[in-house]
Amino acid sequence: MASWPDIGGSSWRNSGEEKSGRTVIEFDLAAFHFLRPWWLLGIAPGVWMALRYLRRLGGSNGWSGRIEPALLEVLLEGSAQGHNRPIAALLGTVLVIASLGIAGPTFARLPQPVEQHTEALVVVLDLSLSMLVGDTPPSRIVRARHKIIDLLNLQNEGFVGLVAYAGDAHIVSPLTDDRHTVINLLNALSPEMMPVLGSRPENAIVQAHKLLANAGLSQGRILLVTDGIERISDVTRHATRDIPISILGIGTEQGAPIPLDFANQAGQVLRDDQGRPVIARLDIERLQTVAELCHGRYADLAITDADIRYLAGTPLPGPAETIAIERQFDTWADIGYWFALALLPFALFAFRRGVLVCLVLAAAPADANGWDDLWQRPDQQAFRALQQGEPERAASLLVDPRWRQWRGVANYRSDQFEDAERAFVTDPSATGHYNRGNALARQGKIDRAIQAYDQALALRPEHEDAAFNKALLERQQQSSGASQGNPPEGNPQDSATADDSPGAPQNADPSAADEPQPQDEEGERSQSDGADEPAAQLAEQDPQTAQERDELDDAMEQWLRRVPDDPGGLLRRKFQYETNQRLRRGEYQSRQDERIW
Repeated sequence: MASWPDIGGSSWRNSGEEKSGRTVIEFDLAAFHFLRPWWLLGIAPGVWMALRYLRRLGGSNGWSGRIEPALLEVLLEGSAQGHNRPIAALLGTVLVIASLGIAGPTFARLPQPVEQHTEALVVVLDLSLSMLVGDTPPSRIVRARHKIIDLLNLQNEGFVGLVAYAGDAHIVSPLTDDRHTVINLLNALSPEMMPVLGSRPENAIVQAHKLLANAGLSQGRILLVTDGIERISDVTRHATRDIPISILGIGTEQGAPIPLDFANQAGQVLRDDQGRPVIARLDIERLQTVAELCHGRYADLAITDADIRYLAGTPLPGPAETIAIERQFDTWADIGYWFALALLPFALFAFRRGVLVCLVLAAAPADANGWDDLWQRPDQQAFRALQQGEPERAASLLVDPRWRQWRGVANYRSDQFEDAERAFVTDPSATGHYNRGNALARQGKIDRAIQAYDQALALRPEHEDAAFNKALLERQQQSSGASQGNPPEGNPQDSATADDSPGAPQNADPSAADEPQPQDEEGERSQSDGADEPAAQLAEQDPQTAQERDELDDAMEQWLRRVPDDPGGLLRRKFQYETNQRLRRGEYQSRQDERIW
């Protein structure tokens, strides 16, 4: 009987590991299946062709129905019938072996290293006041954000970083392959959050070079998204062939005034010292010159993806390389190629004079398809059903006594607590007593549940979950005078649950799967201790009625709503802090003739 795993908190161990620099393959004959099972249908035509050929040979080319058997035996050579019979048998055997090989038999997982392109792109976004101009509706900054998102979605490989600048530059995101995080931060950027007004792309280019250097990359691309550059030398002095700087121009040559809506001056525009409205125009020729001097490309903002595709193709001096990252994934090792060795003798037979054997083997992809469930054992199908939230189906599949504990899990999750108790009672381990105590508690059998927890603690005194559930039931008995027939108001910590995390194998043997607890009430309680005091006090109370539970849920929901989920405020404080630090160190110097837009 397979051992019942400690599902209280053990972590899933991947089948493939790296030990001493060698790739370890774990073999499991019980997990034997076919990667491409549809190819097994080729066995039927092969057998049918062989039988049909043998039947035709048995008819002696049609003469048996017209000539007496005694005379036919004299007229035909003795070896005429038996000469071709082996050919038919060989033909059917070849088709069967070929079908088995192409179907992709496998019973071992092979860990595959994950490689990633080292191509790096640092996006430098202009957040000066001129990006608020609405000549490219709804505004330049909105169109710039949308275009950068399109670029990140277009490039699904390599690393990307984000730098924002106005009068000072700040790193929004270091080089990463997590584009969703970059997009989330990008949507929070706006000119009004910058602590220093102005437009200094030089500081941003320096920060971009630092990102590439810190990542250990000798080459990469910088994309400057801006509507203008006041001093060309601020950018061109950092030009290198290894790190070309391309520019995406935002705006129009006609330009438009800069609105002051962000400063609570609705309808007003920014004016110069003479009181004239400031018109922010896009200087295309100037930006093209800067891009050429920096070994990059220039493109105007377009409705299609033609602009970002052109800029993304900025050539680099050297070829892109790949690096191995720490992540790995397991793939089934296809052993179908061994069947090719079994076909070699038949291939040699095909060279005999007068014999032609033609086998066309179509290559098929190596991924397992959706029909793999047809080739799984009932316990494997039951484990997948548990992961998919179908405990009733899982319980119906787990009829083998070896999987009685897993049947208890399925019964527990489908609220069949009596059946779960009968399944868990067969496990004398601490985990078995703990699971049985949970099932008893859910039935309202408090005294017996406490006894089960005591048995679990006797075998494993450090079992924190059993101790917590026991204390919970004892407190409820003391506070409400509950007897054995009264069910507890608070659910004990359930360990009889399946692991729905991506790390749990979907096709693995359940006897090797350790399921962690989905929710630890004690862990939740400790996490809430450092939060708001009223919410923490509410969380420590034992709800006795449905009304109190509803009040507790409402209080916790209101407390969670107070947690800000907008990264804009965090970035604003981060930018302000970095600017203050630079001012203290004397790194920031203002220019008297510098424009604030």
